[in-house]
Amino acid sequence: MVVVFALVALAVVSVLVTSNWYVWRRLFRDTTAGPGPVRRVGGAVIAGGWVLAVGALVAERAGAPFWLQQVLAWPGFLWLALSIYLLLALLAGEVVRPLLRRFLERRAVRRSGARPPRPGATDQERIPAATAPAEQAEPAEPGRATEPPRSPGGPQPPEAPGGPQPPEEPDSPLALPSRRLFVSRVVAGAAAAAAVGTVGYGTYGVLNGPSVKRVTVPLAKLPRAAHGYRIAVVSDIHLGPVLGRGFAQKVVDTINSTQPDLIAVVGDLVDGSVKDLGPAAAPLAGLRARDGAYFVTGNHEYFSGAEQWVEEVRRLGLLPLENARTELRHFDLAGVNDVAGEEEGQGPDYAKALGDRDRARACVLLAHQPVQIHDAVDHGVDLQLSGHTHGGQLWPGNLIAGAANPTLAGLERYGDTQLYVSRGAGAWGPPTRVGAESDVTVIELASRQA
Repeated sequence: MVVVFALVALAVVSVLVTSNWYVWRRLFRDTTAGPGPVRRVGGAVIAGGWVLAVGALVAERAGAPFWLQQVLAWPGFLWLALSIYLLLALLAGEVVRPLLRRFLERRAVRRSGARPPRPGATDQERIPAATAPAEQAEPAEPGRATEPPRSPGGPQPPEAPGGPQPPEEPDSPLALPSRRLFVSRVVAGAAAAAAVGTVGYGTYGVLNGPSVKRVTVPLAKLPRAAHGYRIAVVSDIHLGPVLGRGFAQKVVDTINSTQPDLIAVVGDLVDGSVKDLGPAAAPLAGLRARDGAYFVTGNHEYFSGAEQWVEEVRRLGLLPLENARTELRHFDLAGVNDVAGEEEGQGPDYAKALGDRDRARACVLLAHQPVQIHDAVDHGVDLQLSGHTHGGQLWPGNLIAGAANPTLAGLERYGDTQLYVSRGAGAWGPPTRVGAESDVTVIELASRQA
């Protein structure tokens, strides 16, 4: 097991080192004419960014002083996102690079009046006709004096003062070395601009707060009187050293604006201790719904002191469902702990939460991770509400998240059980989302008897 872990770690480090060397090469080495301060500064920026990123991750998990977490988090986590899109943009630039080089080459040939070079032509063959050296004269016979060549029209004109003058260069946009440097700078500049723009826009989207998404879910067992019942689902708020009290207030305001009948907070509320993040979570006390607000743990609560956070959300007015069920007027609402709690002896217990219920009543289950759907199906749950995936958060992370979860985002059916997965309101690590907009979802239950 240790050997496998070491091999995996070595492979990861090798990929990181190779990709960062590639980014440095394309951004700094290929865009400069030779060694100098630009290359050294570029290396320092890339290395420093990763030092901050690793420091932010370690500080968060190790419970470092909260002020230190905040100092490291913003630049470190943003560098993580920026490095991803710098790499992707530069890789895309490899397609553009030869096309741009060929365009400049053809343009130079047209201006010089020479024929385009054949594919695979040598550098000697690529010299434009206008700049080609004059045809060499036949070697002189031994002992015979040579004369300077004369033009067919008569004697040569006198030389200009200062000696022979070089021939005029053709109107060429860029010589070969300059052309390569120009292409590298154009591609690097475009890649950097695209990466910064993508991360900037994705960060603005998160900090601006989640949007509202509305989904209608028909339930066969739901009575007609509950038709149109609204559940506001929010997950993955991830309050921490980056997203704080102001962000929590935006989430609360968004939820309350939907005027829900019930609020479901399905895990990953925080990334830190109650001591550090209690003030940030305080706005949750302002959540308002006719039938109350309910909470289940996510995997990040078990990194942050789950028992303390369960007590804290209870103090704020939310009702934790720790492998428990409550019977509402028209359906049962149950909640199970996250699977990460198994390491602390607090894992999900479906028998405790669902074992003795009346299966003639509709049942809605709150469970943080979509993989818990299989147990929900076995226990006759009608609808499971989950989060955890963030919808991938940073494209193309959706490919990885989609492979690791039965449903990445949205509504899907598994037998007689439906699963809805929220993309979440916040973000973990980089406060950035690309291709996975944050949301609060209003689930409107529909009765088939209506």
